[in-house]
Amino acid sequence: MIRLLLADDENLIRTALAALLSLEDDLTVVAQAASADEALAMARHHRPDVAVLDLQMPSLPTGGLGGIGVADVLRNDVPECASLIVTGHGRPGHLKQALAAGVRGFLPKTVSAEVLAEVIRTIHAGGRYVDPELAAEAISAGDNPLTAREADVLELAAGGAPIEEIAQRAALSPGTVRNYLSSAGAKLGTSNRHEAARIARTHGWI
Repeated sequence: MIRLLLADDENLIRTALAALLSLEDDLTVVAQAASADEALAMARHHRPDVAVLDLQMPSLPTGGLGGIGVADVLRNDVPECASLIVTGHGRPGHLKQALAAGVRGFLPKTVSAEVLAEVIRTIHAGGRYVDPELAAEAISAGDNPLTAREADVLELAAGGAPIEEIAQRAALSPGTVRNYLSSAGAKLGTSNRHEAARIARTHGWI
């Protein structure tokens, strides 16, 4: 029997998925979570075989992890648990980040429950599965040109925050923030930070 953890902040989707997967003779849902922090706590307690993680989950005040961050922590804390990301917002950058975090499967939420069950079996057996369309998009998009610091600052700027606020939140000087934003814009071929943030978000780089 393959023991599953399901983590998704949308209760209706999570409970429906649990019901569907429980119809499979070799799958059983041992825990559910609605946030990244809750997913980590449940995984440490129940030690599931496979964690099915939503890409974008809210965190409690103790952290800001999404599904990829959870997978990265589980790789060390619960190494016997294979991680699978499901998302309605898959981007090439997200896929590359997920693979770097040790995720063994990456699927859009548009797949059927039967396909998901088969992928769960595949990764539990030591295999990998990436949705072919997402894989093709990741290859065509190329590598992320932004440094980690440029991406962090650009993400803070995406909501329209002023330079001074970004500087305070990033623990940087306003001049350094402007330099990072200018560098990011140049790399992405844009004339302003809002367009740079849009392009970076489209590719899953922030």
